[in-house]
Amino acid sequence: MQHINLQNIKYVYMLGIGGIGMSALARYFHAMGMQVAGYDKTETTLTQELISENIAVQYDDDVKKLPAFLSNDNHESLLVIYTPAMPSDLKLLNYLKLQQTLYKRSQVLGMIAANTSTVAVAGTHGKTTTSCMVTHLLKTKGIQCSAFLGGISKNYNTNFIAGSFNQTPHTVVVEADEFDRSFLTLFPKYAIITSTDADHLDIYNTADELLKSYNQFASQVAPDGKLVCRLGLKVKVPNMITYAINEPADARGYNIRIENHEYVFDYSYNGNNINNIRSGMPGRHNVENVVAAITIALLHGAGVDEIKQGVSSFTGVKRRFDYQIKSKDVVYIDDYAHHPSEIEAAIKSAKELYPGMHTTVIFQPHLYSRTRDFADGFASSLSLADKTILLPIYPARELPIANVNSEMIKNKMTGECELCEKSDILEMLTSSKTALVMTLGAGDIDTFVAPVRQLLNKKINAHQ
Repeated sequence: MQHINLQNIKYVYMLGIGGIGMSALARYFHAMGMQVAGYDKTETTLTQELISENIAVQYDDDVKKLPAFLSNDNHESLLVIYTPAMPSDLKLLNYLKLQQTLYKRSQVLGMIAANTSTVAVAGTHGKTTTSCMVTHLLKTKGIQCSAFLGGISKNYNTNFIAGSFNQTPHTVVVEADEFDRSFLTLFPKYAIITSTDADHLDIYNTADELLKSYNQFASQVAPDGKLVCRLGLKVKVPNMITYAINEPADARGYNIRIENHEYVFDYSYNGNNINNIRSGMPGRHNVENVVAAITIALLHGAGVDEIKQGVSSFTGVKRRFDYQIKSKDVVYIDDYAHHPSEIEAAIKSAKELYPGMHTTVIFQPHLYSRTRDFADGFASSLSLADKTILLPIYPARELPIANVNSEMIKNKMTGECELCEKSDILEMLTSSKTALVMTLGAGDIDTFVAPVRQLLNKKINAHQ
């Protein structure tokens, strides 16, 4: 990979600027005083926020609408970044390829992190919540870290946190994404691996190839650093700390109980015992994520009181078990879950917190290839709900695959399930039981969160 001197950069253009990872980079370069602009296909809350922060965004795939700084003879001070999710026939992409060397988001992130003390959080699920939690615990400890996050932290209402880059050594928390092998550009001092379940098989083809990449990532952790790895994963490096809940790992959470709809547990690692840790994050899988984050905080010198305060004050991530309504008779939770394991964890967590409540799940499958590869897993996890409303597949970067559709999942399910077009969601919910409602998926289902919340609030008011 050709490295460039980021100190020389004055102008940055980004293809796919509205993506969660790309927008964090845009905010970083803007905070560093550079002129930033970019393209994305559709207007979203995130692109609106970027515009309000004086970052220009265009939605037309039109070369004539590119900013003036791209036509100047300033190649050494110009950086063009793209995401591999951009379609190969995009006019802007092909035009800029002829004019300039283009860099992937992961390459640029690797350059930024290269001269820092990096904490990289990887895993096919759990990495966004865990990276946000690590950031919050380090900041509670008083470490002025920066963070590039894969979701909007509710504590800070952003996916980019600007610390003091002049501080030496400077700590940066990075969500390390396995998509397109992006995380292999990182050489962190500390890392977490939460899970290595098969995913992104459109990139890796087999689960074994995915696991090879995780082992390569693990081998890139600095010799004087530590890898905090979930117990039982097929990853092995010398400087490794295993973690788990209720299992004999190096770092473990145990004595887990629910008090007032919150999880409370004890923690132990290397002679450090912390009792009665209270977490507002739902689900035993999140207790496990907290255990990993606490271990990183301890390695950075955090004390017992700082850890307990940090965990209890962590408010989570938007679209990660995100409460929209939390009343006596109606609970509405929105979650980004788009892999069978994530769906299973989300539904089981909700049922454990609210036993006996009728559960309605609205799920939008993400990608044709993922639906094809995990149809059995989706059917099994969704069957945990009392009723599932299945939306059409969100294609994202893919073209349709013959005979792959939401009906594939429905036909394998044992629970009650109905297929539904997006335009009919509200009508179907109006006539459904709505005690515990969950919207799940990584596509554009988030655009229905506000209308669903509004409908459910109307139903609550009508019964009062």
